[in-house]
Amino acid sequence: MEQRKLSRRQMLSVLMAGGGAAALAACGAPAAQSPTAPPEAPTTAPATAVAAPTAAPAAPTVVSQTGSTVNITYWGSFSGALGEAEQAMVKRFNESQQEVVVEYQFQGTYEETAQKFTAGLQANTIPDVLPLSDVWWFGFYVAGAIAELDGLAKQAGVDFADYEPVLLNEGKRQNKQFWIPFARSTPLFYYNKDLWAAAGLPDRTPETWAEFSEWAPKLVKKEGDKLSQAAFLHPNGASYIAWLFQGVTWQYGGKYSTPDFTMTMTDENTLRAAQFYQDTARSLGWATLSQDVNKDFIGGIGAATMASTGGLAGIMKNAPFKVGVGFLPKETAFGCPTGGAGLAIPSAAPDEKKLAAMTYIAFATSPEQAGQWARDTGYMPVRISTKQTPEMVKFFTDNPNFKTAVDQLPLTQAQDAARVFVRNGDQIIGKGLERIIVNGEAPSAVFADVNGELTMAAEPILEDLKAIEG
Repeated sequence: MEQRKLSRRQMLSVLMAGGGAAALAACGAPAAQSPTAPPEAPTTAPATAVAAPTAAPAAPTVVSQTGSTVNITYWGSFSGALGEAEQAMVKRFNESQQEVVVEYQFQGTYEETAQKFTAGLQANTIPDVLPLSDVWWFGFYVAGAIAELDGLAKQAGVDFADYEPVLLNEGKRQNKQFWIPFARSTPLFYYNKDLWAAAGLPDRTPETWAEFSEWAPKLVKKEGDKLSQAAFLHPNGASYIAWLFQGVTWQYGGKYSTPDFTMTMTDENTLRAAQFYQDTARSLGWATLSQDVNKDFIGGIGAATMASTGGLAGIMKNAPFKVGVGFLPKETAFGCPTGGAGLAIPSAAPDEKKLAAMTYIAFATSPEQAGQWARDTGYMPVRISTKQTPEMVKFFTDNPNFKTAVDQLPLTQAQDAARVFVRNGDQIIGKGLERIIVNGEAPSAVFADVNGELTMAAEPILEDLKAIEG
């Protein structure tokens, strides 16, 4: 793809992607492991933050002059315990070889990182490698701001055949790789085992939503007419609700859109899923919306929730009860979306730094390091061979909750274009769901509005795609 400075239209398009700074990417918020206090963002990794793995692959040669090094900048997007794990990864890389030095610079959330990258493209102050979430990378691809990675990967000895296909293929356009999976996640069904036992429920997740609807009244507590303990927590429109509801639409046989950007929010099965969500919080009355489902689940405000596997380590560490996780419930069918972030290289970076950046990506997503990252965070191992390493086999045996997302992965699928490729799609859908759940508006009327908004928002994307892909 041609390297170029973003035009004003492209810059505005990218800034609109993903819904702005208030929107949270579907992955588990970067601060998810510190739900009880605002996370700090140290600029250097603690020496003891993460134990070194048994083996650290060396980076491939990128410089020809003995003793010389290539210095590159990595923009980090994780804070709290996740940030410590991210910085520890950089530290292990720098200690594994002498040809590339990575400087870590924390930028904030996924949204803040993406917005700073957009601004940096105009000011020519960009990093050499950075994480981009599932709702951001595509906008930069359309703008020509991120590089094709196939040739670099070959030079760095990266074996794409060993990456989980469902995760790797999401970063491809026209059979070329632009985004390499790193902090990838799926939703899991989390439940409070203590509350489950007190209610006399079996120690497992519900097979279907119909089954959970039978269980839910046993998990509800009220003070007068007010819920003091909900059976289930939904996130609000500014958080993950459009990501999590994506899976529910599939479970009911619906979808947000087709691959060609035809919107299907008024499909009868999509509306059935929306009616179910409304009923859980209104006529059935066993669910409520939360501004922070991880924090409220840990605090006992809800007995269950759907949340990212990326928050698993933090939830288990902070919860004062035994945490259970399982596959998402089915209804007409099973449905579960992928989410999270991948790593990208700016197309405007110098060639030498591009290769150096790819050596870091090769390291961070290697079988050993992918396992270390998964054990430290709860994110899924992105490499197929990682699951068979002795360290990972033992870890899964000792920590079966962490294996749940890996077992569920073959049943997942990439999200519909309406949420991840349409600019502001996440927020358009999320605000619609709030109207349905909080205001009690009819799903058919709300999603007719949403369908129209998404269709209009998709028009410039289709124009851009035609221009660059034909």
